[in-house]
Amino acid sequence: MTSTPSLASQDDALSADPAAIAQQFVAARLAARSTPDYPGVIPQNMAESYAIQDAAIGLFPDEVVGWKVGGVPPEQQPKLGIHRLAGAIFARNVWPAPGDTVVPLPEIEGGFAAVEAEFIARIGVDADPAKTDWTIEDAMGVVDKVFIGVELAGSPLSTINDLGSAVVASDFGNNGGLMIGPEVENWRERLDGITVDTVINGASVGTGGSQSLAGGAMESVRFLLEHCARWGRPLKAGTLVSTGAVTGVHRVRAGDEAVCSFKGIAELHCSVVRAEAQ
Repeated sequence: MTSTPSLASQDDALSADPAAIAQQFVAARLAARSTPDYPGVIPQNMAESYAIQDAAIGLFPDEVVGWKVGGVPPEQQPKLGIHRLAGAIFARNVWPAPGDTVVPLPEIEGGFAAVEAEFIARIGVDADPAKTDWTIEDAMGVVDKVFIGVELAGSPLSTINDLGSAVVASDFGNNGGLMIGPEVENWRERLDGITVDTVINGASVGTGGSQSLAGGAMESVRFLLEHCARWGRPLKAGTLVSTGAVTGVHRVRAGDEAVCSFKGIAELHCSVVRAEAQ
């Protein structure tokens, strides 16, 4: 006689299902509702993480227009076999930052939110879907523009960064949105020399630049071109690439004010607000 699975085993099976985990993350994001604990079995490798993110991309009611690239802490790299990770950025969460406009950044109450000063690369041509190995020079060749910007790192899960990079990748790479500032003119010659400073509530919290990222900002583009091609999502012309936090990851709460200054280019001003249901 065939035995009937127990309720506990049914719950365990559901919680390990990428689609079930993805559905809970997407529902929480759309409702602007925090998730106290990881909504299922914590992924142990990047294949499991990207299976969850892949399912979540299919569930989220919007178009992917870009990708955030984040660094993997050195102590996690041997186990996971990677030095960077990627997360989808959706059209509704891309915010122009013209002039001195203060851009509101939505924090999910009880979740995670952080401000990250970044350089944003734009892909100028469709990448060859069969090309899965890229050099820095190849990557630079498909970038047509670079902008200054601010990533809102954001998730319904407050402990997302504490649980490791496999968890981060499973929830859109801990991305909550992207501010796009002015273009960096002559970026090929200037990019590595631009100094960036982040100020939160009047206090400087970090200084850096492209070279603060291991291999520089263009290494993030190179990584993403390979990663997305191998994932079956080759980059298209117009795709935005948020290349990494050049002054660090600075956690914020509603009511905080942040300014990211890119020397010789512009200052980007943002104000953290409570997120509302979408």
